[in-house]
Amino acid sequence: MNKFDKIISQIKFDDKGLLGCIVQDYQNNDVLMFAYMNPTSLQKTLETGHATYWSRSRSKLWVKGESSGHQQVVKAMYYDCDADCLLIKVDQKVAACHEGYRTCFFRKIEDGETKIVGQKLFDTEKVYK
Repeated sequence: MNKFDKIISQIKFDDKGLLGCIVQDYQNNDVLMFAYMNPTSLQKTLETGHATYWSRSRSKLWVKGESSGHQQVVKAMYYDCDADCLLIKVDQKVAACHEGYRTCFFRKIEDGETKIVGQKLFDTEKVYK
């Protein structure tokens, strides 16, 4: 038994074994992204201090920044009153979004239109060759 087992046992994963995670910049509180964790990715995140998620599309663990270098160093973790959602505050290196934006929430719905409100921080073709 390791020191994180008690914490993980208190978390309520859904029927697919997943937990939704809101990821926020620890300095300015910008919401950077939403991702899923399973018990293994939560364990790895707690052990290493680097955000590790479960990719539903690839059916595998992924450490944020393993391809781009844009790591998320965990500064704080919280879980909600129902223990079925995490809030992770991170030190985000460069950008969180795989499309090149600082945050995944760069599209704003306004007046029945979608507007891009973020600025690209990196060229995705160069980073994800």
